[in-house]
Amino acid sequence: MIQRIQSLYLVIAILLNGVLSFYLPLWITSDNIEIFIISQPIAISLFLLSVLISIITLFSFKRRKRQFVLGRINIILNFVLVGVFAYWTLSLPGEMDISEKGIGMLLPIISIVFIALANKAIKKDEDLVKSVDRLR
Repeated sequence: MIQRIQSLYLVIAILLNGVLSFYLPLWITSDNIEIFIISQPIAISLFLLSVLISIITLFSFKRRKRQFVLGRINIILNFVLVGVFAYWTLSLPGEMDISEKGIGMLLPIISIVFIALANKAIKKDEDLVKSVDRLR
């Protein structure tokens, strides 16, 4: 499990969504107040759901097809999170007072990259197992 490269990619995605999202600000208001994920219940629930799916994906290493499907679901969930952030930043003036975007808004995009790399490695493993089964 740990010696596979997709495990490393999934651990990085878990660290991004589970740890760094609590320490990096999502945005800064016009009054120079940093807004973190703790004050946004929708964002925190989506981040924690992404972490949960990544952990389940990490530990289902014996079922590569399930691992691949969970990775795709996690990518879709992170795209939803990017969409929520885009909606918040592009909403009507006065509803959300966002003057400067923080690095926390980029975490789902970086996470998507690492989950896609993990899915690519899982697919490569699955193709390798299928090719070995053909030789028997």
